[in-house]
Parts: sequence; C-alpha cells; structure tokens
Amino acid sequence: MRTINRARRVLATLVVATTTVAAVAAGSPAEADHEDGGPWIVTLGDSAISGEAGRWAGNTNDSYTRVDAGGWDAYYDNATGTAEQIPGCHRSESAEVHIGVNGVNAVNSLNLACSGARTSTQTGGDFKPGIDFYDDGAGGQGQATMLQEFAADHDVDAVVLLIGANNYGFADIVTQCVLNWMTSPWWWKNYCNDDSSIRSRFTTSAIAARTAEVKGAIDNVVSALDAAGQAQDTYTLIVQTYWSPVPRGADIRYSERGWTRQSVGGCGMWNRDADWANDVAVVAMNRSLTDAAATARLQHPSLDVEVLDMQRALHGHRLCEQGVGLLEEVGVADWTVLPAAPDRTEWVSQIRTTTTIFGPYQLQEDIHSSYWGQLAMRNCLRQAYGNGGEAVSGGTCTPAAGGGVNGYGEPNMTLTP
Repeated sequence: MRTINRARRVLATLVVATTTVAAVAAGSPAEADHEDGGPWIVTLGDSAISGEAGRWAGNTNDSYTRVDAGGWDAYYDNATGTAEQIPGCHRSESAEVHIGVNGVNAVNSLNLACSGARTSTQTGGDFKPGIDFYDDGAGGQGQATMLQEFAADHDVDAVVLLIGANNYGFADIVTQCVLNWMTSPWWWKNYCNDDSSIRSRFTTSAIAARTAEVKGAIDNVVSALDAAGQAQDTYTLIVQTYWSPVPRGADIRYSERGWTRQSVGGCGMWNRDADWANDVAVVAMNRSLTDAAATARLQHPSLDVEVLDMQRALHGHRLCEQGVGLLEEVGVADWTVLPAAPDRTEWVSQIRTTTTIFGPYQLQEDIHSSYWGQLAMRNCLRQAYGNGGEAVSGGTCTPAAGGGVNGYGEPNMTLTP
C-alpha cells in the first residue's frame, strides 16, 4: 500500500481534493468525498490539533469582525454544515489536517480530534472521545473506534496523534495561573507553579503515569489499524508535540505592574509562571509524547513512527510576545491584509473572561493556536507528509526567516530534519 500511495502523490497536482463531509453516525467520523479513492491523512487528539480557536485570525479589543476569519459556522463539520458532529469538539475549517488545499495535493483529510479530549473517553456532561475503543452506538464512539471503522474501507496513509495535555490538566493549570495573577499584587506575587495542586501534576511518578497513558493511546491507534486490516508497514504514525502558547516572562510586552497584561493583552500570568510553563509544563507534556513514540518504535519495528516537533512553531507570534501585537497595536486593519496580518500579529487567542459570556468568543478558545497558527502548522504537516510525493518524515517546525505567506495563504514555515 505504501508504494501505491507514493505513486498516487506523484499525480497530486492533477487531482482536485474535495472535503465535503458526510456524517456516518453520531460521534462517528465524517468522510471527505473523493472520487479517486486516494490516500487519507487522519488526525487524532485534543484541542491542540482539532482546530480549537480556528475562527480567529489574530487578536483585537475592537470589533471582533476584524479577526473573524471563520464566521459563526467555523466549527460546523456535519454533513450539511449546520452543526458540529460532536458538540464542543471544534474541528475547525482551518485545522492543520487539511493539507490537500486548492486542488494541489491529492490527499484526503479526516479530523477525528476533539477539544477537551484525554487519552480515555469522558462521558457524562459533555461527551469527549478519547483515543480508545469506547462505543455506545449513537451515543458516541472513541477516536480509536472511529479510526478502525473508517480504515476498514479507506486507504489511511498517515495518522497524526497529539494527546496528553488534558491528562496533565491543561485547563486547570491555565485557570490557576491566571487566578493567582489576578488576586495578588506585583509586590507580593502569588505564583501558580509552586501551588501543591500544580506541582503534584509534574512529579516523577505523575509524569510516568501520563507517559504510560500516551503510550496506551499509541497502542490503540496501532490496534485499530491492525483490526481494520492495514499492515503496520503500510502507513506512518506521526506523533506531534505541543506548541508553546506564551513566551518566557522577559519576552512579554506588557508590564507585570498594573492590569494591562490581562485587560489589554489577555495574558494574565507572572513572569516566573510563564518561564515555568515553557521550561517545565510544555517540556513534560512533550516528553511524554516523544518517550511514548520511542517505545512504540521498539515494540513495532515494521511501523514507521515519526515525531513532528511543534514546540517552537509559534515562536515570535505567541500570546503577548514582543515584536507582534493586537491588530490595533500594530496598525493592521483586519485579518485579510497579507502578509501584514500573519507577520505582525499573534497566532494564539487571548485569555478572555467577561467577553465570552455573550459571545462570539468562547471560553474554550482561550490560549489556543488560532487561525494563523493552525495554517502555519498545516504548512509544516504538509512538508512532513512529503509535499505530494516524498517519504513521510518528522522534524522541527519553526517560522521561516522573513515571514510572509505561501501560495495557500499559510505563514511560511521551515521544517528541519
């Protein structure tokens, strides 16, 4: 199958890929309708890869219309484009998986990731499919179940997995750090990184447990494709790492004194906590992914396991980072101004509070890679996938020197082996 898939990609520029979705069942995957039955790339995981915050291209404290790249239906992924297949998954149109754009790469894409997902399925309240074999029929399925059913009659050539942040408690960590910033003065800072509720998440034993959970997710992906009849030497598993959403404290453009760090920038946290987020939290989450990937290579020698390192993919465009700004701060009229909009603005959505009460912003979009960040990672994923004919490879993704956008309107990116 791998040889056939590579040959198909040589013809990439001759085939127009479409992405019309058709729901199979509640909680089950949507299919892109493609006449040639070409190869598929599938993403599994959580909000960092589902497309969360993909509606917003940059940040502004003026009218939301200046940054509204996706519209009210940005997350609608059912057959008729009228609702989400799974409420709250936020599989946006700008999600990185959709590398077959503008009729150029004959690659079909399927997004099974879900915002808020952990390695195991969560039921009760909001349904969040994990990377497991949960199956309640019309009540919902785990992402491994969806993948197995889909792969039974589709040519899955690559699976991209990004999971584990919610096992560590990502949302709770962000909430605690912002709360500590808002409730302590600059002369008596209350840091979040030394709170017992935070430190306990990053002990040696806790990290080992999270790594085992991620490894279990990888095992489930392999088992799903085994059960679907795909030999392990016929596809590539790309394990992706998390991007850093905020810069180190010294690189935040708003002072620790006063309220502008949150009231204007939407990044309320102390410098030391921002340093900790980069040096400890993101590193631990990514180590769980890379260690689990290394173990999978040993256990499945015929399986091609690649690591796509996105940790620095947003550097230079992170929330409140120096050198970029809100649209009104950098003199960009709106998100459509190219290449100024992606070059001068942030690629991570603000942490918002009261502005999410009545919309259009949603609380779950906070501190997630937004439109430009997702297109930037899409650019790197396309390069990793082989640009239509080369072998799939891993590497480190970073913004290209000089900025600008490519022919797809994506920020220029460099993938280094």
